[in-house]
Amino acid sequence: MASAPHPPALALRLRLQQHGEVVLGPGRADLLAYIAQTGSIAAAGRRMGMSYKRAWALVDSLNSLFQQPLVLAAKGGAGGGGAQLTPLGERLLTAYRGLEAAAAGAGAAWLREIEGALAVPPERKPSYGGHNDK
Repeated sequence: MASAPHPPALALRLRLQQHGEVVLGPGRADLLAYIAQTGSIAAAGRRMGMSYKRAWALVDSLNSLFQQPLVLAAKGGAGGGGAQLTPLGERLLTAYRGLEAAAAGAGAAWLREIEGALAVPPERKPSYGGHNDK
């Protein structure tokens, strides 16, 4: 069985800001993607290790930042609640993922240049553990 590929040691994290405030970034995009996958704000939050209250606060924030909501939620109850991305939410998530891919592709050579100049982190340095090289 093939193992999962390791993420690069150095990577870009794209955050879109307006007037110094984050509009969309990796965490918010992941939350939107998990809502689309699970149909639930609570389940999306759990996948990200965040509380239900925090996930709802982020959804409320996202919905207030744009001209139209990105997420529609139905109240729970006997039939259960649920959430889904609006067409705008789907378009913005696709646009953000496209920007991430474009930035990673355009910056790949620069990332390799910077990564090559980094000191090797302690967990990756070879351990000599008492060996004597004499």
